[in-house]
Amino acid sequence: MEKINLFDKILFPIVTEKSTNLSSQNKVTFKVPNKANKNNLKKSIEKIFKVNVTKINIINKQARTKLTRGRKIKVSGYKKAIITLKKGQSIDLTTGI
Repeated sequence: MEKINLFDKILFPIVTEKSTNLSSQNKVTFKVPNKANKNNLKKSIEKIFKVNVTKINIINKQARTKLTRGRKIKVSGYKKAIITLKKGQSIDLTTGI
């Protein structure tokens, strides 16, 4: 059996305008592996960042084709998790882990 590290559950934070606006509601967005589930994510985020997670929403973005300069390009899909933290808590994404 492979030993899975806590940091394998979170690939990187997603920093966009929409996810930045969600931070005012105590929500943080991360890109996660395709095999990740809510229970494992909750445990690993609580251990890594020392915060209390109240809710996790997982969104599966499907792969799609995109037309760029007259050519079709395949954009791979991914899974992202929007994590709601307990009121008053936050994760500072600028400092790193």
